[in-house]
Amino acid sequence: STMFLVGLSGGIASGKSTVVAVLRELGCAVIDADVIARQVVQPHSKAHQQILKHFGTEILLENGEINREALGNIIFFQPEKRRLLNSITHPEILKEMLKQVLKYFVLGYRYVILDIPLLFETPGLTRFMKYTVLVYCDPPTQLARLMKRSGLGAAEAEARIGSQLPLDEKCKWATHVIDNSGDRESTRRQVLRLHARLEDSLDFLWARLVVGTAVAGLGGLVFLLLRHFIS
Repeated sequence: STMFLVGLSGGIASGKSTVVAVLRELGCAVIDADVIARQVVQPHSKAHQQILKHFGTEILLENGEINREALGNIIFFQPEKRRLLNSITHPEILKEMLKQVLKYFVLGYRYVILDIPLLFETPGLTRFMKYTVLVYCDPPTQLARLMKRSGLGAAEAEARIGSQLPLDEKCKWATHVIDNSGDRESTRRQVLRLHARLEDSLDFLWARLVVGTAVAGLGGLVFLLLRHFIS
């Protein structure tokens, strides 16, 4: 009977951004781990300083920001470097995600979607999710989309896909699967059905009422104090 978390993930070129766009249109609360990951490594941040210490200034752009492509090329071929980067950034990302979850709780949302690309690859993370959603597409479609989107050749695209956990494997762990192998309208209908199932409950109504009453009460108290001091 409390707000719950929904983990959303997919694979490279599986169409997760399409699903997120529909969820945002529906007014869902979506926390994007990729956006937060960029925020926590901005110049002068704790994570930024640690990354420079271990990876050197060669990964910087002229404006002082981290060159994500250069850093990505390093960790793609060196798993130990990838683990090191994750140990630096993941704690900062999780702290910021928690802040945003609390914000949506106060606002009275029924559930919050955590858009996490490596949800199923991160040990222990799924235990915090009441539901997990995988955006799936069949392997030939995934390969064709990646080649078209990035301009990669078949071998390079297959290597990128092969570096991730196969979507068929992730399907076994997800509580809900959205098949994005077809057209956009088919995907949209599946997202609408999922949203209806997640919203189909009044269990969280009490929390909305409590939070609303608390906010209204606080607002009234502030008004009375201001009137007292002004007069």
